[in-house]
Amino acid sequence: MAIDKELLDILACPKCKGDVRLTDSGDGLVCDACRLKYPVKDDIPVMLVDEAEKLG
Repeated sequence: MAIDKELLDILACPKCKGDVRLTDSGDGLVCDACRLKYPVKDDIPVMLVDEAEKLG
């Protein structure tokens, strides 16, 4: 996974503006407040609410 720590520090959930964290497998960014997972495609985070997956 090539997502830089500095990039992770500035990324925010587009829905609630809260913090996001990288998943253990590195395939997405999770907002715990909204319970959404944003995909990472070709090492690029797709930070669109319409593309997010709802978590449990």
